[in-house]
Amino acid sequence: MKDLFLKRKQEFRKECLGYLRYVLNDHFVLFLLVLLGFLAYQYNQLLQHFPENHFPILILIGMISILLLLWGGIATYLEAPDKLFLLVAEEEVREHIQKRSLISFIFWVSVQTLFLLLFAPLFLAMGLGLPIFGVYLLVLGIVKYVIFRQKSSNFFLGNGLDWDYVIAQESKRKQFLLRFFALFTQVKGISNSVKRRAYLDFILKGVQKVPGKIWQNLYLRSYLRNGDLFALSLRLIILSLTALIFIEQSWIAVAIVILFNYLLLFQLLALYHAFDYQYLTQLFPVGKGQKEKGLKEILRAIGVFVLILESLIGLLVFKDKILVLALVGASLVLQFLYLPYQYALTPLVILHRLYRTFISPL
Repeated sequence: MKDLFLKRKQEFRKECLGYLRYVLNDHFVLFLLVLLGFLAYQYNQLLQHFPENHFPILILIGMISILLLLWGGIATYLEAPDKLFLLVAEEEVREHIQKRSLISFIFWVSVQTLFLLLFAPLFLAMGLGLPIFGVYLLVLGIVKYVIFRQKSSNFFLGNGLDWDYVIAQESKRKQFLLRFFALFTQVKGISNSVKRRAYLDFILKGVQKVPGKIWQNLYLRSYLRNGDLFALSLRLIILSLTALIFIEQSWIAVAIVILFNYLLLFQLLALYHAFDYQYLTQLFPVGKGQKEKGLKEILRAIGVFVLILESLIGLLVFKDKILVLALVGASLVLQFLYLPYQYALTPLVILHRLYRTFISPL
């Protein structure tokens, strides 16, 4: 039993490490360094010009503390077939879950404490002193323990194990990690939820129901009804608008927004394979290349809509309006250079991909 769960842990960790190399690429690392440098500079400026009114600082610390308390889950590594094949060894599985609960608590309370140590200068600046800060860390650690104790107790029903709940929570935990990696590369094993959003049906009227617009209709419906892609789009748009409004350094805000626009476009490229399981789509009476054309039109429509929102906010908040032109230019490059590159196999693209695959790694 111990070897089984250890093997699953190692396999999932190996999978995550494989995706991590795509996350920590040169461009993203450079972006992180710039972002961390900006945050460190702003934090230093706050400490040097500390406000007399401490209430907003306390509110911010409280909000971050709540988020940290809710952050983290219990890694059990149970899978759906286990409720059948491991039912006879339920007692051993119970012991495994209790052990994993303790290990997960130690890990997440350590992460929480390391993050909260960044608040120590704020406590000193407010005149609260290190003893009060130590009590603050201790109280949050105790609350974290209570939360994890409650999460662990939810895995059990009386003297038995709630197999369905444990398996669902483990699946949700893995899906959360895989969706994060999916922001940077194509990831296998992500489950999607699909449902009709009737309040968005008016958007579908923007595409004519004619034979030449088959793929446009399919891709637009898939996008609006896909639980992951549509929600991801909303999150990235909200983050982009938030960055434009609240980041004082306009050029940093523009850089962050361009990164979010790239991530949005990269993720929406997954729509291309949304109907691969439907072999009857190969019988559609449409010309060659209509599938790629349909996807490009939908992605460009989404991109233009997002760009209009960002440009309007930029015109309202930026003192230097030239940065709005930079944002528009970068977004147009993504739409009219990067997007066609993904599907157009011209000789130049073929040579570039051959170079990237075989020569660049050397």
